[in-house]
Amino acid sequence: MSGQQKTAPDPYFPGNGDSRFRVHRYELDLDYRPGPNRLEGTARLSAIAGRAPLTEFQLNLGDFRIGRIRVDGRAPHYSHRGGKLRVRPPKELPAGSAFTVEVTYAGNPKPVSSPWGGLGWEELTDGALVASQPVGAPSWYPCNDRPADKAAYQIAITTPSAYQVVIGGKLLTRTTRASTTTWLYEQPAPTSSYLVGLSIGRYQTALLGDPGLSGVPQTGHFPAHLLAEFSRDFARQPQMMTLFEELFGPYPFGEYAVVVADEELDVPVEAQGLSLFGVNHVDGSRGSERLVAHELAHQWFGNSVTVADWRHIWLNEGFAKYAEWLWAERSGGRSAQDLAASAHRLLAGQPQDLELADPGRKSMFDDRLYERGGLAVHAVRRALGEDAFFRMLREWAVVHRHGVVSTRTFTAHVERFAAGPMDELFAAWLYGTRLPPLPVPAV
Repeated sequence: MSGQQKTAPDPYFPGNGDSRFRVHRYELDLDYRPGPNRLEGTARLSAIAGRAPLTEFQLNLGDFRIGRIRVDGRAPHYSHRGGKLRVRPPKELPAGSAFTVEVTYAGNPKPVSSPWGGLGWEELTDGALVASQPVGAPSWYPCNDRPADKAAYQIAITTPSAYQVVIGGKLLTRTTRASTTTWLYEQPAPTSSYLVGLSIGRYQTALLGDPGLSGVPQTGHFPAHLLAEFSRDFARQPQMMTLFEELFGPYPFGEYAVVVADEELDVPVEAQGLSLFGVNHVDGSRGSERLVAHELAHQWFGNSVTVADWRHIWLNEGFAKYAEWLWAERSGGRSAQDLAASAHRLLAGQPQDLELADPGRKSMFDDRLYERGGLAVHAVRRALGEDAFFRMLREWAVVHRHGVVSTRTFTAHVERFAAGPMDELFAAWLYGTRLPPLPVPAV
């Protein structure tokens, strides 16, 4: 796996995550009742201590009642305040040693407050969904909530049988007993805590495309009354998958699911092997097709190739934005150059105070970051030329598959494909705030 686990706290969210250890597997066994919005269960974490012995460690967890905690089967001292679960094992954990943590908990899950509204577990009119980017994961399970700490997941959720549970990963079993059904999913690929997506609702399910042609099983889950609209709006997703595999390398996970929740959502949200849309993104006329492409592209850029910390979020959003332009260009729509010109005109009339490589916590989801990120990728394309650019793009996704990267990782990668120095381009597009001129094709 490319990329090493980073040991510094995330500068934007220093209270989230603990760099003194890493988790390599989560096993969640949960029971959810939609009516009272009641969640209870057990989380088992298999973890490894870092380079120093651990006398204590921290997990992030929302406002739940703790039933019990065990570290390697023994009861530790712990405190749980302000979303932080501080644990002191009965005996010191040696550097580099493997250990297990088991937390039994219960309560009414609620979103984590943030400058962008509630994040994480959201109770819907009839069901629930989880959209955690960037720090909403503790709203429903105890985790080492930092993007660089990627782990495998096995998740079992028991709900009333009228509901369907969709989680990113492979559905291993579905077991019905009396009035409840237990859904067991496995996601073996390294996954950041914020990318564990979940939807609970009353859905109709449809296969997208021919798995024999694309090689990637694709399913859609949506309210039954939206069958006709969904079928048209997502009809070209299999073609997107084929194109993106050509451009970015093999799809990095075992399957891909899209869910249309029976609610309006401000924006679609990516999760590992799963994307969540609202009914407002389905109109029967492909009005949100660019977003379908954007969320699919995140499976490579953001989910497989993951930022070391949130300063580098442009590597997620700029590449997903550029994938929208590539899809348009390759599917009979506007060229990437035309779309770049539109983005440039938009940015030219807005404040010039955003540094792409370190936008600051308040601006990490600013629309300008998405547009300028796409433009920065386009500038690299114009500087490298077509052949070198697309080789660079594919190798970026393949070499760093399931890894952790930073802006510096990217600039070093690009320089391997460049015929000349790239310092001025990087300084202008990534580290400067003033909008550089529109990148144009070389004469």
